[in-house]
Amino acid sequence: MFSFLRALLFNDPLIVLATIVMGTISLVTSLFDSSGRAQHGVARLWARMLLAIPGIRVRVEGLERIDPDASYVFAANHLSYMDTPLVIAHIPSQFRFLAKQSLFRVPFIGYHLRRAGHIPVPRGDARASLKTMSDAASIVRERGISVLIFPEGGRSPGPMQEFKEGAAYIAIKAGVPIVPVGIVGTREVLPMDSLLVRGGEVRLRIGEPIATAGLNIRDRGRLTAEVRTRVLELVKSL
Repeated sequence: MFSFLRALLFNDPLIVLATIVMGTISLVTSLFDSSGRAQHGVARLWARMLLAIPGIRVRVEGLERIDPDASYVFAANHLSYMDTPLVIAHIPSQFRFLAKQSLFRVPFIGYHLRRAGHIPVPRGDARASLKTMSDAASIVRERGISVLIFPEGGRSPGPMQEFKEGAAYIAIKAGVPIVPVGIVGTREVLPMDSLLVRGGEVRLRIGEPIATAGLNIRDRGRLTAEVRTRVLELVKSL
């Protein structure tokens, strides 16, 4: 996310201004709302600005399949740093990201992530990562919010990569549906090797939620494979 912000800030002075203004509003808002809900609303407006300034047009399908007041685990393919503002702007649920723990040590950004309720994920420590996923499931269950995960573990430079099992683990542990999300076009508006955000059309499709009732942790591999198949179908049909 830090590189994503750096890329956008180099692109356009209007993006710099929008980021400074909305970031300040978000931090001030967090002083009065510790739940992160108001900050998410500010982030949604900021994300819409980031898409509008370079002239990115968005087509969204499948929003009728989700209840904005319900809890889910959203699992999306990952093509570009522009995936982040796309999902924030157009998925109407209150959700939090799982973000690399190192980002929480970055001045300003780390404070914002922590105040907004996003969840730090340690790298290279399997035991700590498992605890993080269990904590994320508890947050979903107890606070009535959702989480969004890119199960490929990072941006994909080519065909969609294999999915890691974290999203399935959290959904089963929290007892909430997992929602496949297909993204197309963001790689073209912000390629991996570029700092220039281009105008263009991007598409977001929300798939049918997959129920996890009756599943246990041993089913996470099968569920992960099913989610990946569903996301692939959404991407190919766009």
